[in-house]
Amino acid sequence: MPEKSLILNKKQIQHRIKRIAFEILEQNFKEKEIVFAGIYDRGYSFAKLLEKEFKSISTIKTSLVKITLDKQAPSQSEVTLDVDIKKMKNACIILVDDVLSTGRTIAYSLKPFLSIRVKRIQTAFIVDRGHHTFPISADFVGYVMATSLQEHVEVDLSSKGMGVYLS
Repeated sequence: MPEKSLILNKKQIQHRIKRIAFEILEQNFKEKEIVFAGIYDRGYSFAKLLEKEFKSISTIKTSLVKITLDKQAPSQSEVTLDVDIKKMKNACIILVDDVLSTGRTIAYSLKPFLSIRVKRIQTAFIVDRGHHTFPISADFVGYVMATSLQEHVEVDLSSKGMGVYLS
């Protein structure tokens, strides 16, 4: 098993989540509602933490949506949401995942949102690795790091072992 190096500890992750929440508020302060749509499972966990932090600093109404797809074969998998897509018509959506690497997962997770008119879709990540092969960029990011394609970034958002690790 490869050795893991701690990149961000719990306190640093919490600080970055707070900063991202403030950035989302700054860019969307006129909105009536913001939808935090997290890609299951770590992206959804991050979306829950981000929505909670956002609620602590803003009175803007929020909702949380779980996006499910097969990350290993996203082109063959169905992309599902845990709410009716029609409820997000004309909404401001923050698409959330833990790590942005190639952009493939985010690109495929956009599929349900293409069937309705949305006001805006922005993206939020804890880590941006910068290996983009799809035209996806991070609107809100906690940490940008240069890695090789052979390295692996692991995000643990559990309360016991919260951290970002590089192996």
